[in-house]
Amino acid sequence: MVEPMNARSLLLVLHDTAPHTWPDYQAFVEAVDALGEVPMTWLVVPDFHKHNDLDTHPGFRQVLSSRVARGDELALHGYFHCDEGPIPGTPRDWFMRRIYTHEGEFYNLPLDAALARLRAGIEMFHRYHWPLEGFVAPAWLMSEGTRQALRQLPLRYTSDLQHLYRLPDFTAIDAPSLVWSARSAWRRGLSKLVSDQREQRWRQAPVIRLGLHPVDMRHEFSRHYWLQLLKRLLDEGRVPMTKANWLALQDDTVGRAA
Repeated sequence: MVEPMNARSLLLVLHDTAPHTWPDYQAFVEAVDALGEVPMTWLVVPDFHKHNDLDTHPGFRQVLSSRVARGDELALHGYFHCDEGPIPGTPRDWFMRRIYTHEGEFYNLPLDAALARLRAGIEMFHRYHWPLEGFVAPAWLMSEGTRQALRQLPLRYTSDLQHLYRLPDFTAIDAPSLVWSARSAWRRGLSKLVSDQREQRWRQAPVIRLGLHPVDMRHEFSRHYWLQLLKRLLDEGRVPMTKANWLALQDDTVGRAA
């Protein structure tokens, strides 16, 4: 049997986890569960777009608690997952906040505002007795104020599209991610072409993240792709892990080498 610390890994990550996205994910999660022990990292939004407050959805909270008991990880994914900041004042900000995404909640937040939302999210996790080690900003966009806030909080990691970052010092660890844009047929087709190329390029990478979104689950083409890719990577011997457990393994490996 391959020892996990010597094996290539895969990290299955479900973005935008909220009460209204659970119907999108449910059938896929059941299909993954049928494959055996495949731990997942769920990126949880406390109050998605201010219409999905987890405090008012005890049934979905129970789903999340049952996933923790099963061995999955819950990570904090913004707080509202929507950008309500001032109108962008530069061409770059306009592109990032109106073209690249409309949901860059933490893209432009000053320190105090970022701290307030992060602390509120941490408090929610504590309230429901969910372990919390990681924060992922919506669209992976973080202001300098957000970075300063993360250095002050009891979190172990954050991430962007290509890296995990140990906190509080933001030490970067390569962890490439496959992500689709699935809102239209041509985007799904292009996403598959790009993902197929990257899968081949990263075949020997120590870890690959699969970054799924609810919209991926709404189309048979993209939903089928993710499930088949997961099966293929498992058949190739990749070990499925949560982000927190994979990072802990890297820390353990460094400690052994020292």
